[in-house]
Amino acid sequence: MVREKKHRLPRDLYNGHAVVSFTLCIKDRVELFRDSNIVKKFVEILLTEAANFDCEVPLYLFMPDHCHILLQGKSECTDILNVIDIFKQKSGFWLSKHHPEVHWQKDYYDHILRKEEDVKKHVSYILENPIRKSIVEDWKAYPFKGSNVHDLDSWI
Repeated sequence: MVREKKHRLPRDLYNGHAVVSFTLCIKDRVELFRDSNIVKKFVEILLTEAANFDCEVPLYLFMPDHCHILLQGKSECTDILNVIDIFKQKSGFWLSKHHPEVHWQKDYYDHILRKEEDVKKHVSYILENPIRKSIVEDWKAYPFKGSNVHDLDSWI
């Protein structure tokens, strides 16, 4: 049996007031997030779980076949990995009931932003994703983005 190489940093680095960027992909790059009703359901699950675990969502952006989620802990007890894992579990369960042929990719990418990193710069990079993919010419025109903390138009 081949064991997978562990690639996560120590779990305690994802706790507390950390700011972590995640990229979650749909298996086989199925373009699930072109349907606004599906995106709305996933956003609902994300925001509910973030609130349940004392976490802010400074940014989410759903591209056709993947999503970007930026999470920030609101207290010393916040477990950001737990938020993303429960989001994936609950949204995956919803998929199994409504789109059983579609699944999340097994793992996800994450990046813990260091204190010296500019969060706005990272957010700008994510918001420009639909422009780089030639979906829109201005990120403000892209519909599947949001925040439960900031008005993105005035923040960036």
